[in-house]
Amino acid sequence: MWGRQHAAVPLGVVDVGSNTVRLLVAEHGKPILSLRESAGLGAYIERDGVVPAAKLAETALHVRGFVDAAARAGATDVEVLITSPGRQAANGTELRDAIAEATTAPVRILSAQEEGRLAFVGALGSVHLPSRRRVAVVDVGGGSSQIVIGSGREGITWSGTIDLGSRRLTSRLLSRNPPANGDLAAARAEVDGLLAGLDLPDVRSALVVGGSARALKRLVGGRLGREELEYALGVLGHTTAADLVDHYDVNPARAEILPAGATILAALQHRLDTPLRVVRSGLREGALGELSARRQAA
Repeated sequence: MWGRQHAAVPLGVVDVGSNTVRLLVAEHGKPILSLRESAGLGAYIERDGVVPAAKLAETALHVRGFVDAAARAGATDVEVLITSPGRQAANGTELRDAIAEATTAPVRILSAQEEGRLAFVGALGSVHLPSRRRVAVVDVGGGSSQIVIGSGREGITWSGTIDLGSRRLTSRLLSRNPPANGDLAAARAEVDGLLAGLDLPDVRSALVVGGSARALKRLVGGRLGREELEYALGVLGHTTAADLVDHYDVNPARAEILPAGATILAALQHRLDTPLRVVRSGLREGALGELSARRQAA
């Protein structure tokens, strides 16, 4: 797990998501370089079902720049992971191929299960919990949301996903800024409808990763329990994206989709019936831990 098993040289992971492209380079388990670039792929996919050719080329250039930056930081191995855009776009394989042609780093599209597993590994490896405690790890992305349950001793025992994330929900029901009367209620009904088919096991603790969770933690000042999330939704229901940037130090791209992220997290917190503890380590850290383990085993 992240924090317990590391290579002696820097390693890098590029994460191509619906909202952003991100790079993380770490050495001995400690981050030495972190970069991000807004991508906005999810908006195109939700509207048209595909990533347009110009956006394919732009994303490939971003990834190539990040792989080059990782090499300059000393990373000997860099892996490129495509999350929901690769699964949801009709031309997801074209996105993968465009990136593969632009760089020598290996590129693969993650399944929803792989994405959840890596988030679980990264999150659980960053905290100290009893090894037998059953914990949920929640990862709300731009295009999909994963819930993975397990323990340090048993590993993953249950996982589920909904094909809806903060960008997709914004495009469907929360495009007005701020949301109009009834928008948040309609969005919550959409999320609850998708969650109805998931039979979540009981858990003792819940961890949450991702940009929406980190932004909400700044807004409410701590954990994301029911009261805190209700408060956040109350604020988001009448606050413009510009005011979120000015008053709460939310990234401009994140501010546009934060009401949707908060809606999904509130629905998941209600189903899990335990506060969500925000942690910074997730998919990229989990991927780096596995890349390190593969390197050591070679």
